[in-house]
Amino acid sequence: MSVGVSTSAPLLPTSDTDTVTSTFSLTDYVVFVLLLVLSLAIGLYHAFRGWGRHTVGQLLMADREMSCLPVALSLLATFQSAVAILGVPSEIYRFGTQYWFLGCCYFLGLLIPAHVFIPVFYRLHLTSAYEYLELRFNKAVRVCGTVTFIFQMVIYMGVVLYAPSLALNAVTGFDLWLSVLTLGIVCTVYTALGGLKAVIWTDVFQTLVMFIGQLVVIIVGSAKVGGLGHVWEVASQHGLISGIVLDPDPFVRHTFWTLAFGGVFMMLSLYGVNQAQVQRYLSSRTEKAAVLSCYAVFPCQQLVLCMSCLIGLVMFVYYQEYAMSAQQAQAAPDQFVLYFVMDLLKDLPGLPGLFVACLFSGSLSTISSAFNSLATVTMEDLIRPWFPPFSEVQAIMLSRILAFGYGLLCLGMAYVSSQMGPVLQAALSIFGMVGGPLLGLFCLGMFFPCANPPGAIVGLLAGLIMAFWIGIGSIVSNMASGMAPSPPNISSFSLPSNLTTVTMTTLMPSTTLSKPTGLRHFYSLSYLWYSAHNSTTVIVVGLIISLLTGGMRGRTLNPRTIYPVLPKLLALLPLSCQKRFHCTSYSQVAAVLSRSYPPFPLLIPDLPNSLLPLSFLLPSNSDYLSEPGPSRSNCPSFYPQRSAGLVAQPREVPGVLAFPLPPVPPAYHLVLNLNLNLVLCSSFSS
Repeated sequence: MSVGVSTSAPLLPTSDTDTVTSTFSLTDYVVFVLLLVLSLAIGLYHAFRGWGRHTVGQLLMADREMSCLPVALSLLATFQSAVAILGVPSEIYRFGTQYWFLGCCYFLGLLIPAHVFIPVFYRLHLTSAYEYLELRFNKAVRVCGTVTFIFQMVIYMGVVLYAPSLALNAVTGFDLWLSVLTLGIVCTVYTALGGLKAVIWTDVFQTLVMFIGQLVVIIVGSAKVGGLGHVWEVASQHGLISGIVLDPDPFVRHTFWTLAFGGVFMMLSLYGVNQAQVQRYLSSRTEKAAVLSCYAVFPCQQLVLCMSCLIGLVMFVYYQEYAMSAQQAQAAPDQFVLYFVMDLLKDLPGLPGLFVACLFSGSLSTISSAFNSLATVTMEDLIRPWFPPFSEVQAIMLSRILAFGYGLLCLGMAYVSSQMGPVLQAALSIFGMVGGPLLGLFCLGMFFPCANPPGAIVGLLAGLIMAFWIGIGSIVSNMASGMAPSPPNISSFSLPSNLTTVTMTTLMPSTTLSKPTGLRHFYSLSYLWYSAHNSTTVIVVGLIISLLTGGMRGRTLNPRTIYPVLPKLLALLPLSCQKRFHCTSYSQVAAVLSRSYPPFPLLIPDLPNSLLPLSFLLPSNSDYLSEPGPSRSNCPSFYPQRSAGLVAQPREVPGVLAFPLPPVPPAYHLVLNLNLNLVLCSSFSS
């Protein structure tokens, strides 16, 4: 989700909506209304199916019984908002296909969540992602993470409802507040009553509508200009087909490294630790289904990116052959797509309505995910831990009230957005600012066992301060230079009426007319490096504070909240490389332990220098979850469930934490060092 800025101050369309000729026919309105009716029907079906037998788990987590395909499509739809549908083609139209290389970051951006974050979250049996922060640190860190997320989403969800409606009103004359109220009310009703299952299945339907709407534009547009081959040829002749730019400068707007690697951190902040996505992973019936859903998002993301880029190219070639109207020529960049679609499909009744349905499907899917995730974190992180236990009926009622409340708050924020004018740019940039520090907070806890609660809190605050410093500094710097304000991670979006320049969170970067110097140069850091920069700030500051305050000495460390990075990386190396690291076999040790206690056979992988993670030394029985371990012989590893009572509580040892294996022979102890590697110490007594 990014932001961008036009190279010149855009010209505003007239604020008099009467001068806008609506191309909407009765058929178009029918198609659009049909989208709303079907979305509401899907939600109400899941709401009234089994009414009276619903549980909180069903409402918030879909009973953890979802299969991978609907979860994957819901993951895709959650952040495929109307802003991206409008913004990406405009980016390609103006600046060429360099942005297309963002697809390179999708591989690592989805592979890492699938193999790092999902296993940790799923095995902890979480409901809220921020519950992890309490298990790893304490309640204070959990509350800080939750409040930060709520602040981020509340600011964002009103604008993501209001801004596309305002754009649609400017181009088609579609009534502004009618569309805002209709979308807000429909989304609130099916989200509050149907819960997560309703949200996921409506996301599936809305994703299909988005695909169809964009595909229609590509097919009709390319047919009118002579086919996709001609589109590519004309775009090449005009320099729109970009090559690979290998400039490593992080202040350059778009390079291969910025898109392919800086974009990984942006993807991790969205698909790794964001509650809206984590909640969908955890609703899967198995961990394998959750991982497969993350895999399935990859080709879908690539397809969506390709379709958006093709729309931009088709739009460019179309306007090489057909003249723009005066109103189109003066339109803001992110209105180009709407003008193009209305111009392209004006003689095909129903198709303009289909594209508007596609546009608002993006809004519905994003807003419903926000409502549901906000209700979940409020219930699980701010109410349950601090108030007396609720009965099932009370908890269900409270969850629905929270969802309704956030729906009304969204409508209120939409009204506030209409009154904010240029200040709205700063409000929208907050969404991009907050993602990086939250990613850093989770990485600090998951990869650095020495990090403690004070380090986590101070690190998060430092990351937020750094993010707001650069973000607000960029806005102020651009204002001072006379440019249109352009906060990080947002794109310039000019609209009529009292909203002079609305910036919307999209996947578009910013450009400037001249190369900045001094502190302004620091503010010009490419938006795709924002998540990396801010998350690194959290980790560095958090580690420094943790070491200064004694690390985890005197505190309990839950080993299930740590991801064993070193053993996992070593297991990926070829056998020849492992031998160079002097890896030794533990088959004899395993045999000794198995003979000493046959009911609990231990399978230990080859790891260097007697280092092995806790997860590979837990007994194999029904109280443990099993998965393939990193050993090349597919040695299983075992992770205790929350209810498992066989794992001994850690006890204090000077400088370390000891985790004895119950009931393992006393000659063997597992000692936890700062790298969370467990050293198997043989202490045979004579």
